[in-house]
Amino acid sequence: MKIEKHSLGTLDKCYACNSLEVGGRTRILLASEANDRCLAWKAPAYDTAHTVWDGPGGTMSIVPIPGTDGEFLAVQKFYRFWDWEEAKVVHVRPTGEDGYEVTDILHLPYIHRFDLLTVGGRHYFIAGTLTTRKATRDDWSSPGKIWIGEYQGVGPLSVSVLKDGITQNHGYSRLEREGVMRGLITGREGAFEVTPPRTPESDWRVRQFMDWPISDIAALDIDGDGELEFATIEPFHGEYFRIYKKIGGRYERIFEHPEVTEFYHVVVGAKLAGEPVFIGGCRRGRQQLFYVRARQTDPLILEAVLIEEGVGPSNVHVLHEKDRDILVAANRETAEAAVYFVTP
Repeated sequence: MKIEKHSLGTLDKCYACNSLEVGGRTRILLASEANDRCLAWKAPAYDTAHTVWDGPGGTMSIVPIPGTDGEFLAVQKFYRFWDWEEAKVVHVRPTGEDGYEVTDILHLPYIHRFDLLTVGGRHYFIAGTLTTRKATRDDWSSPGKIWIGEYQGVGPLSVSVLKDGITQNHGYSRLEREGVMRGLITGREGAFEVTPPRTPESDWRVRQFMDWPISDIAALDIDGDGELEFATIEPFHGEYFRIYKKIGGRYERIFEHPEVTEFYHVVVGAKLAGEPVFIGGCRRGRQQLFYVRARQTDPLILEAVLIEEGVGPSNVHVLHEKDRDILVAANRETAEAAVYFVTP
């Protein structure tokens, strides 16, 4: 595949990224984890930025609201450890050509990742809090929790605890399996699959499927055999980027990125130019952005392919357009918002 980079501009501590549709036209969003801006760029050229908000920043997640014209939810005010108590979720609605209306809907200290899972026409809110309280940066004595609720529109969002006791509750990714959206949550205790109710009368379900420290996770059938493989970062903000396959009823490690260095932070499962890949990135060491592909499937041999070095990405989002795929990258360590256009 061919990958061509386009730098969108500078954004201090660029962290969160996503895309959405406004009036049938795609917008790419990137936001800072510092007390800084959220910016948007419009299709098809993505060449001119406009401001969504000037602050507050501290944005860990951006999630489009299904069935709306560009409305989304986002985390704000998740800053350094002494400010995380103020973390909140806001509702954002586009107004006019380049305006936005921002409304607080939930105060939830230490909220890090969240999502909206649509099942049976209902939008279920799922969130992970990194911890419950902190006295110092290295204090992990109060484990985080999984929070749930039902998003029913602009206004205060009511949530409750589904599960507690997840230390360093950092990772989240969405998984659709058997026609149902699910969330994958990770922490020191392992990996959990969380399934929302299929009917209003049903209960949420939590299933643990890995039991070792995991910072982040993504799922993908990388070899086309109909079974999911799982890519992980281990342990918290860890030194290892690994891929697992279920063999004989157990998850066996089948790949480890050759660079062992702290602060791997990107793990995404997606298709690029029609090929299933795991995308990875690290904020220390060589600060690479890369993808892992199946060089051959029988026997399965995986290989890492470098996209760019020296960028230190925090998060990545993949957007599929008619004739190309777009890899949106928050290159935090170089304060760069960037896109990579991918074609066969």
